[in-house]
Amino acid sequence: MFLPKKSVINFSNFIDSISEGALSSWAKILPDQIKATMSVKRWGDMPKWDIVINSLPQVSSTKIDLKNGVLIGHHNDCNTVERDFLKNKLMGLHPWRKGPFFLYGLNINTEWRSDWKWDRVLPHISSLEDRIVLDVGCGNGYHCLRMLGEGASRVIGIDPSVKFVYQFYAIKHFINQRSRCMKENYQIPVDVLPVSVESLPDGLRSFDTVFSMGVIYHRRSPIEHLTKLRSLIRPGGQLVLETLIIDVGQGDELKPKDRYAKMANVWSIPSTKTMLAWMEKSKFKNCRLVDISETSSEEQRASDWMKFESLVDFLDPTNPKLTIEGHPAPIRAIFVAEV
Repeated sequence: MFLPKKSVINFSNFIDSISEGALSSWAKILPDQIKATMSVKRWGDMPKWDIVINSLPQVSSTKIDLKNGVLIGHHNDCNTVERDFLKNKLMGLHPWRKGPFFLYGLNINTEWRSDWKWDRVLPHISSLEDRIVLDVGCGNGYHCLRMLGEGASRVIGIDPSVKFVYQFYAIKHFINQRSRCMKENYQIPVDVLPVSVESLPDGLRSFDTVFSMGVIYHRRSPIEHLTKLRSLIRPGGQLVLETLIIDVGQGDELKPKDRYAKMANVWSIPSTKTMLAWMEKSKFKNCRLVDISETSSEEQRASDWMKFESLVDFLDPTNPKLTIEGHPAPIRAIFVAEV
């Protein structure tokens, strides 16, 4: 079997698009950052993922809807054999955690109902119309596509997990088919890059809206993370932050000694009061809590597209209000603030 020696995903068009203007300082260092991350030595399955991307079928799309979901094509755009072939290829990028995606009648039924989170976020943020948006820790870019569906002029997602990047470009492949079959030389203005937020130059102050959802509790220093985010937002821009929280009656923050819900890299889970204090200390303005919700086994669960353990396996089987380690079960909150 022929295995490509380097990734088939090409970021050169994106880098060229930011080589002048406010993001030019990032464009200069980005090629080396991508090269360091997109390494077969680091991600041994990359050649297999390249084969998936190279073998995706060319399918005409009669519709694209990114506002009401990620809905690409119509059931009648392909037949059963073609749909089964598509499913088999995309299964080569298992597990699919964020979604769902609907392709030509195929439901990529992901672990997370990320559309539910989006429905909780959207009513509380400034319009994304014509805004430049950064999504930190974006996973496979599901929310990036929804941001584009809300009218953003450019969406950039970043996530150092390379398999997620491949999943995004597999989906983008089919969105771009719409442009090709309409004989338009147009690439949709959304990309996902295999880098961390720490790799962006300080002081860019170029983004109208920055999202950080499900990230801050993975950082050793929440204040450093918030300071970094603030340095990326233009004056008057907005931060949208989603995180695990604990009830205020349980203290200021939870610092698990070992794991939280079987996750090894959870450093600190704040109360809502503590989270707001961190944001204010980081010089954000008008800091506010806009939503609290308990994570349910309907929102996060195993599926055919994510066959590993999920939420029910992370909770105490005798008391679902606790994690398997005895910590409070996951509750998530959304915060919004301005610069």
